[in-house]
Amino acid sequence: MGSDNKIKVAEMFAGVGGFRLALDGYHDPNHPEFDMNPAGPFETIWANQWEPGGSAAKQFAWRCYEHRFGAGSCINEDISKVLDEYEAGERDIPDFEMLVAGFPCQDYSVAKPLSMAKGIEGKKGVLWWDIYRMLHLKRPRIILLENVDRLLKSPVKQRGRDFAIILSCLSEEGYSVEWRVINAAEYGMPQKRRRVYIFGVLTDEKWDLEDRLSKDGVMAHAFPIEPGGDRFDTVDVSADPYDISRDFGVGKKVSPFQNAGVMQNGIAYTLRVQPRYDDQRIVLRDIVVPDSEVPEQFFIEDSKVAEWKRLKGAKSEPRQTAEGFTYNYSEGSMSFPDSLDKPARTILTGEGGRGASRMKHVVMGDSGRLRRLVPDELDQIQMFPKGWTSEEADGKPMSDGHRAFCMGNALVVGIPHKIGMEIARRI
Repeated sequence: MGSDNKIKVAEMFAGVGGFRLALDGYHDPNHPEFDMNPAGPFETIWANQWEPGGSAAKQFAWRCYEHRFGAGSCINEDISKVLDEYEAGERDIPDFEMLVAGFPCQDYSVAKPLSMAKGIEGKKGVLWWDIYRMLHLKRPRIILLENVDRLLKSPVKQRGRDFAIILSCLSEEGYSVEWRVINAAEYGMPQKRRRVYIFGVLTDEKWDLEDRLSKDGVMAHAFPIEPGGDRFDTVDVSADPYDISRDFGVGKKVSPFQNAGVMQNGIAYTLRVQPRYDDQRIVLRDIVVPDSEVPEQFFIEDSKVAEWKRLKGAKSEPRQTAEGFTYNYSEGSMSFPDSLDKPARTILTGEGGRGASRMKHVVMGDSGRLRRLVPDELDQIQMFPKGWTSEEADGKPMSDGHRAFCMGNALVVGIPHKIGMEIARRI
């Protein structure tokens, strides 16, 4: 804890501020409609958001973040450059106790082992290595990370290797770790979005790995579980990450990493579990706005309905790879329109725009017309306040496509909020 009894937080790959909203909450007298309670005594003191490519036009998420949290609240520079300058003594990064980050699933392979002069070195441009550098340089006590659940089983040729590299790196830095794949809808939240959350802590406490996973851990308290089967694995990730990169999962068809697990001192215990939740559930009907609030361009023209139905329907057709190999591609049908009595499907970055699409949501409005979801609804499906992404810097409106992109890249705010509540309770 900081001297003012605040848990100081740094946020990497901040987007429009999902982690900050979840932990710090939000209160602005000029926007009482955005009020959110904090998860505990958290205070985000440093953040970074940078959309690759560097053009100002691509930095709309950062502009939204600064518009909501204040000028200077988030650094809009390539994080690798920021860390290079910090290591060279050319800029400061304040000390903090907790690091949070959502990062993409990439190729985490290691180019150099610890025994070499520069230590672990991964592929340039892979954002995990920037997180690792930050952990190595600043040594925060707590970490909370978010990624897609395929991280646990990638790549295809070395099942589970990428996650094993991450666990090995965290073990090298002294962290004890819990992870859980959480589908937000299974805990009453308004979206079927499955993501892996990784909690790590620097601690001298010796964990009983089985108890930590099933009943004593941060994840087990925040998101209660039932064992889902008798398959479990104990996995040794204590090797140099370079050796893990080269050898882990070779020839394996199935990853050893299940949807829940814990790791301490390089030994991971992992088990498949089922959610336990019997409380209130939010569905699309609780979020959709009246058609009277929907701009005309979101309604689907009668002449375009057949195209939407075709894209949503089942298909089986021959396709050919670039190498000339022919294969049969098939996919099942999707609900059309989407049910208002269920949570939303996973929001993707391409949810905006008028064009027909298989993956975009379509609902039947209260006027009996089919329409796409409006950005205010996308905000709420991710459990941001309604209208959170409506403006960039200086009150400039954000486009439909940009708002959908931001929400497609965002997290379900309710998940880190509940994890944060449990972290705060323990501290």
